[in-house]
Amino acid sequence: MIQQEKLAPVSVRRQCELLSLNRSSFYYEPEPISPEDQTVMNHIDEVYTKWPFYGARKISRELKRLGFFVGRKRTGRLMRLMGLEAVFPKRNTSKPHPGHPVYPYLLRGVTINRTNQVWGMDITYIRLRQGFVYLAAVVDWKSRYVLSWKISNTLTTDFCVEALKEALEYGTPEIFNTDQGCQFTSEEFVKVLKDHKVQISMDGRGRALDNIFVERLWRSVKYENVYLKGYETIPDAEAGLREYFDFYNLQRHHQSLAYKTPWLVYSGLEVAQNPNPVA
Repeated sequence: MIQQEKLAPVSVRRQCELLSLNRSSFYYEPEPISPEDQTVMNHIDEVYTKWPFYGARKISRELKRLGFFVGRKRTGRLMRLMGLEAVFPKRNTSKPHPGHPVYPYLLRGVTINRTNQVWGMDITYIRLRQGFVYLAAVVDWKSRYVLSWKISNTLTTDFCVEALKEALEYGTPEIFNTDQGCQFTSEEFVKVLKDHKVQISMDGRGRALDNIFVERLWRSVKYENVYLKGYETIPDAEAGLREYFDFYNLQRHHQSLAYKTPWLVYSGLEVAQNPNPVA
């Protein structure tokens, strides 16, 4: 029998690797959020997922209709905490980090007709029973294949860089598209793309629909998994999302892909499908 005291300690780095968690999630101690604010944030998430063109004013009105009397300013503060922004263009209301470069949007009028032509990445809010996390994912636009994903309880750059590096193990896209968030304009993130000679494209301010395929993914993730499961903890969410993304990539048939799965399209192994595909 092995004595416990003789076992070599497992480093924090290794523990995080085994759990697929970035180290900032391990060390970070979030500021407490009141149960009332958490409930309001969960409802904001549902309203925004239905109507991503709603700003703080309209979401505040919708919350009041649901019985939550939350003003526009408080709604806006919670939306910023959640990383949410209405998709319509606004007058200079939100800026990327002032020291970070912003790149032009390269995809207007471009026909997406092959895999690894364009990848997109975004971050969304995932609610837990007590608290919340952020989910980042990299998606191939042609196939809808989710190349990588990571969760974190902070909106720092490192978990986005980890997801990007993991996706690049599949290959190299011609163009990589994101919004203008500071995670994506950071020197660390941009350097990875430049080192792989990838063209960088960024949405216009408030133009979440410029990255429409990732926005559609978020709706699927939330309605088909997160809202139904009601995850308690980060490990619960980690395990449940892993199962869902396996289903999404390998089994979920997409009407826009002629009822093929993302993996079949991405891999080029497009074969005859089940005669009764899942919608």
